[in-house]
Amino acid sequence: MASGLRLLVLSPGSRSTPVVLAAQQRSDLDIVPILDERSAAFFALGAACASNRPVALLATSGSAPAHWYPAVIEASEAAVPLVLLSADRPPRLRNWGANQTIDQTRLFGAFVRENHDPGLPSPYPAALKSVRALGLRAGKISLAPHPGPVHINLAFEEPLVPTSNCFGTAESTASQAAISQLPTAQSATIPPAESNAAAFSAGDPASLALPAGPGLIICGPGSFDSVFASTLKCAARRHCLPVLADPLSGLRFGPESDDIITCYDALLRNPEKKVALRPTWVLRFGRAPVSKRLGEWLNGIPTILIDPGSGWSDPNHDVELRMHCDPNRVCANLAASPRVRGNADADWTIAWLNAERRMREQVDRYLTQADWFEGHIIRTLLARIPSEEALLCANSMPIRQLDTWSGQRIDHLSLFGNRGVSGIDGQLSTLAGINHAGPPCWALLGDLSLCHDLSGLLQSKRNKRPIIVINNGGGRIFDYLPQHGLPGFELLWRTAVDIDLGTLAASVGLHHARIETALAFDLVLDQALDQAAGTSNAAMMIEILLDGDRSRDLHQEFWESIASDLPGEGCR
Repeated sequence: MASGLRLLVLSPGSRSTPVVLAAQQRSDLDIVPILDERSAAFFALGAACASNRPVALLATSGSAPAHWYPAVIEASEAAVPLVLLSADRPPRLRNWGANQTIDQTRLFGAFVRENHDPGLPSPYPAALKSVRALGLRAGKISLAPHPGPVHINLAFEEPLVPTSNCFGTAESTASQAAISQLPTAQSATIPPAESNAAAFSAGDPASLALPAGPGLIICGPGSFDSVFASTLKCAARRHCLPVLADPLSGLRFGPESDDIITCYDALLRNPEKKVALRPTWVLRFGRAPVSKRLGEWLNGIPTILIDPGSGWSDPNHDVELRMHCDPNRVCANLAASPRVRGNADADWTIAWLNAERRMREQVDRYLTQADWFEGHIIRTLLARIPSEEALLCANSMPIRQLDTWSGQRIDHLSLFGNRGVSGIDGQLSTLAGINHAGPPCWALLGDLSLCHDLSGLLQSKRNKRPIIVINNGGGRIFDYLPQHGLPGFELLWRTAVDIDLGTLAASVGLHHARIETALAFDLVLDQALDQAAGTSNAAMMIEILLDGDRSRDLHQEFWESIASDLPGEGCR
């Protein structure tokens, strides 16, 4: 707990009882029980993302911790701190056919920063010191230098509940004495979560010299605060560098967003713009952006990567300089450094800003003329979510829609999304974890994402804001991929699910509204916001019925219009 851990998410079981009993003795530890281990793991993931603190997971032995695997992979790839506590049978039972016993020692393979199997508990002082040190180590390693999950496999013999003769009298006395002499969490020397980036920096930000020629700053998914946004803006203006911000960077939404480029994915559909706006180098903060088109366009461009951890986010293999240091310090140093770039660089930035302005006008014009579809939903939702609240955007189509249609807003909004491995699973459970540990959080997801995490619906009453479900009849992302039109497409790729979401919502006591028009969406958002203002809890499911085929036609029309610089006329 010296590392900032304040939340334990557990799934019930017998073998984990000693850990549960110990956790109950900590008044400063929040304990959340969740039946389904898979849902529990995504809940912990969401809570860790929202709080920027490590979160502990606890499950019994056997198959139980294996259900954590999808969330563990996401946490590993997205650098989210988790401490995985798997209870286990005694080592003497492994590989002998004992009930509920498997080899759990390296259950999560390369997706954890460290594996530990400390063996059976011992009452002796040296063993207690070792366990204490292991706890401190796990918290530290989960946070730095490369945040992610740490696995501790805890074996226990029966009895699993206290008895008067668990140990001999002398052993018990020695144990209590040793425990009383252990250092408290307050005296531990682990740096708090907020300072880990600075504490484990490698590379001097002051030594960064920007290359000559037209460059771009790319901000991918990451935890960027208002201080970073402000210093980044100063640095970019000083050195005449356009800033392209992924929606999950959070930089599109806040008072410093006026110079941010958001329409790059649309701009890159125009052949002339692809050539005219191509840089000779890139400075990137955060992970690789959502936009596949942007990633392909930047392939071959020399890149400087600023990463506060020790990750290797370089899918194009173009990073020529990797600096493991605090992004805030990099921007502050650049903002204070002498300007060495000239008029040509200023013209380059102006060209980008003008292209962005014209594309925003074209997007706005198209939205005023086109039939109601995802673009309108994104714009309406972002305009209505109150300042300092949050949005979880699911994978597949929703995050791509957000990337295309979001625009900017002056009021701050936190964005969350599981983009480590970009699965559609665990979205509702992640949402519940964010709402438990962070700001009131809305959700935007598709019908398949919802159906992929039905156990997460059991946590829906923890939510403080609505779940918006775009029900367009299955996996519509495949309508835009080469699989579209293949034999068996509807059955094997689109996989529409015939389920009544209203009945599903009612089964867990969640209010449900089914809508099909822009006016109805506005009215139900009014209702949700009024409810939130009165009780702080506005949990509900808003199901938006959309014609997926019509939506595909509207997208195609818009893309064709911007590819030729023609104003969109709207599909009639």
